[in-house]
Amino acid sequence: MSDFRKKYVVIKKNRDFSFLFKKGESIVTYAFVCYVKERRGSANRLGIVTGKKVGNAVKRNRARRVIREAFRLFEPILKEKTQKRYDFVFVARSKTPSLKSTQLIPLMKKNILSKLS
Repeated sequence: MSDFRKKYVVIKKNRDFSFLFKKGESIVTYAFVCYVKERRGSANRLGIVTGKKVGNAVKRNRARRVIREAFRLFEPILKEKTQKRYDFVFVARSKTPSLKSTQLIPLMKKNILSKLS
């Protein structure tokens, strides 16, 4: 069996994004803004938003890739710390494309885990 399948589900519907923006808890860092809400499902869900203020299409795509990879590496840590499942929406900021995913992981550990605990 392939070990490369996703362990999270992607949020695609506008109503899910809107619900998280309104009802979720916000976590603000210099690299991203994260909205989190607990859910009943079996897997974590991830949504990524990159506005035009982040930069051109190349920078916006890089910001998405960096956040997605950092979340992929952060999720096993999250699963061992808590049994609950969450919806996450990350909003990229203008510094995000210039960072590496390894720089985002400590930010996620520090800010998200402290908020969820």
